[in-house]
Amino acid sequence: MNHGHTTPTRPRNGRSGRIAPLGALLLVVPLGVALLGPALTAPATAGAFAPYTGRGGEHPLGTDGLGRDVLALLLHGGRSALGMSLGAVAVAYLVGGALGLLAATSRRRWIDESLMRPLDVLLPLPSLLVISVVAVGWRGSPVAIALAVASVNVPAVARLVRAAALDAASGPVTEALWMQGESRARIHLGHVARSALSPVAADAGTRITLAVFLVASANFLGLGLDPTSPDWAVSVSRSSEGLLIQPWAVLAPAAMLVMFTVGLNLLADRLLARTRRTREGAR
Repeated sequence: MNHGHTTPTRPRNGRSGRIAPLGALLLVVPLGVALLGPALTAPATAGAFAPYTGRGGEHPLGTDGLGRDVLALLLHGGRSALGMSLGAVAVAYLVGGALGLLAATSRRRWIDESLMRPLDVLLPLPSLLVISVVAVGWRGSPVAIALAVASVNVPAVARLVRAAALDAASGPVTEALWMQGESRARIHLGHVARSALSPVAADAGTRITLAVFLVASANFLGLGLDPTSPDWAVSVSRSSEGLLIQPWAVLAPAAMLVMFTVGLNLLADRLLARTRRTREGAR
C-alpha cells in the first residue's frame, strides 16, 4: 500500500566512479616514468649494442636503430616530452590568463578591444606553421619550441578566461566590493579570478593534450629536438622505419604519450562533470 512515500534513488555514478581511478592510473604511469626514470638507469649510448635486437634478458624492450637500449630511452625521454608541454601550457595560462582577466575587469571598452583584437588576429594562425618558423631560427632548443607552443595557445586561453570572468566582473558582488572601497587586487584576484577557476581547470586537460600533440608533432617532424634525443616523440619518429623488425622501439614511447593524454582527458571530463553538477545544484 502506497502512503505517498517514495524510495530515494541513488545516483548512478558507477561508471563515472570507475573513470577517475582509471584516468589517475593512466596518468601516474607516464608521469612516474618521466620523473623517476632518469634516476633508475644511465642514458642510452648510440652504438653500444647491435641495432634492432629483440627483447631479451639484457634488453627487456630490445634496442633501436642506433643500438641504444629502448628501456633506457623510455626512462630518459619523458622529461622533455612532458616537461615542454606542461611548461608551454603554464606560460599560456600565465600570459593569456592575465590578458583575459584584465580585459574582463576593465571598465573601459577601448582597453578590452585593444587587448583582444590582436589576439583574434593570431588565433587562426596554423600552429605547426608558427612552430616551423621558430624552429628555423632555434632548431633543437626545447625552450624555443615550448614558447612557440605557448604562443599559439595564448589567444584561446585569453578568450576563455575573459568569457569566464566577464559575468563576475560585471555582477552585483563586484559592484558592492567597489563601493566598499576594496582594493583592485582583492576584487580582481580574490573574486573575479576565483570565479573563473572551474572553467579554466576543466579546459586544462584539453589544453595540455593539445600541447603534447604539438610538441610531439614538432619533434616527430624533426622541427624540435635533436634526432638522437631520447624524447618519446623523437624515438617514435627515429624507429618508425624498423617498426616491423623491432616494434617495441615505437610502441613503448607511443604508449607513454597515449596513456598520458587519455588519462588526463578522463580526469578532465570527470572534473567538468562535477563542475556541472555543482552549478546545477546551486540553482
